[in-house]
Amino acid sequence: MSCAIIGFGKIGRALAKAFARKGIEVSVATTRDPESFAADAAAIGPTIIPKTLAEAVKADVIFLAVRFEAHPDVAKALPTWQGKTIVDVTNAYGVSPDELVDQSSAKNVARAFTGAKLVKGFNHLGAATLDQDPAVHGGRRVVFLASDDDGAADEIGALAENLGFSPIKLGGLSEGGLLVQARGNSWGRLIFKDLVKFD
Repeated sequence: MSCAIIGFGKIGRALAKAFARKGIEVSVATTRDPESFAADAAAIGPTIIPKTLAEAVKADVIFLAVRFEAHPDVAKALPTWQGKTIVDVTNAYGVSPDELVDQSSAKNVARAFTGAKLVKGFNHLGAATLDQDPAVHGGRRVVFLASDDDGAADEIGALAENLGFSPIKLGGLSEGGLLVQARGNSWGRLIFKDLVKFD
């Protein structure tokens, strides 16, 4: 299973560090030339591979770590996203709920990425927290996952565990997805909840 992170701001870099800590290769891309952020990628670790957007979207699993408003532009990179899993790490803070499909930011993203399986996840933690090693206080930092596709949620849950996190599935996008999204001037109830699970 190949992975890519689209977006290399604070959240994209924090995700890249999670992969680097475990020595797992991941492509990183923006709309810019890869050479413009190659040094930053190299500073994180040798398993962080800068690529063009066109190259990065060939991955099986794509972490969408761009501003919510930018997701339609990324979605244009492929005519169909069939066979791919999109992990929606965006937050639609400041976007009116009236502009969102079923008032769900994740459903908007799912609609843009035609044919993809979508998992809302890794977006409830601030970049500074996501940036840290998830092994804390003898437990593992929790990441919440919501999806209308159980298989995709299981796939990303297994990847989250490989990255050292403890995944908790919240159900579908219309239920669990609303708990971990921002929209308008409000945050879902689980946004910024930094929880640790002990086995």
